[in-house]
Amino acid sequence: MTTSQDNHLTRIAAPQGVAPGTGYNHVVWGTGRFVAVSGQCAFDEKGELVGEGDAAAQARQVFENLRRCLAAAGATFEDVVKLTYFVTDVAHLPAVREARDEVIAPDRLPASSAVQVAALFRPELLMEIEAFAVLPERTGTGTGTAPATDESESGFRTGSRAGFGTGFKTGFAG
Repeated sequence: MTTSQDNHLTRIAAPQGVAPGTGYNHVVWGTGRFVAVSGQCAFDEKGELVGEGDAAAQARQVFENLRRCLAAAGATFEDVVKLTYFVTDVAHLPAVREARDEVIAPDRLPASSAVQVAALFRPELLMEIEAFAVLPERTGTGTGTAPATDESESGFRTGSRAGFGTGFKTGFAG
């Protein structure tokens, strides 16, 4: 059994008797405040679709929307314990994984599920992704926001697996 613990979260990649998954942990749990983020689609801040027919562009916008929703709760992708992907074609999953890997370190992957659906609420949408996060308990009289991470202003991780950088930030409202 492979287990990693980080602050308030514990991740188990492969419980005893369960084959390891590729690109996710089978079990993630934590102590603290629970945050549920509704399924996000590829709409910009004006409600306009980003990337019609382009799974990669839609995935990047969805993860940017997730980042903004998490931030509203004082959370980051470091706090995410579960992602659920609803895709209109499983062929879109590589684009989803690529966008996810830009914001979540490979040793911090959440549990996840992927479901192919017949359709979403608008025909041009290729995916919808929801997130569950657990934040550390608030202590004292502070704001309760998550501690600083190695994420850039745009919310993407920095370092050897850097995010989309300036091109992404200017390519999408932000």
